[in-house]
Amino acid sequence: MELVNSVRGYYYLSGVLMNQGRDPVCQACKALVNTTTTARQGLADLERAEGAAIRDLPAGLQRIFADAKTALARIALPDNAAGQKKAGNCKLPEGVCFVKSARALLQGLSGTV
Repeated sequence: MELVNSVRGYYYLSGVLMNQGRDPVCQACKALVNTTTTARQGLADLERAEGAAIRDLPAGLQRIFADAKTALARIALPDNAAGQKKAGNCKLPEGVCFVKSARALLQGLSGTV
């Protein structure tokens, strides 16, 4: 995926994860834990692989890269998360998940995360 799209995609995903981390159902869900963990690793991998190119991006893109990194690091994850649909707590329709939908969007851009 083009670097600019990667940076923008992780920024988007970090915002969704931060918001859903405050949602009373999502904050206890295994989907949030798995997606946040994977996003943290993916962003670290991107920084390792493209660090010089990231530093050459326009200031606004460098800022949202840093914001995404900070946001992902700040998300508090529970130790005992469980799938909230399976537990009967999430009433979204079958196949619908706020967290997984955001992750799928980034996967569609990059084939990763």
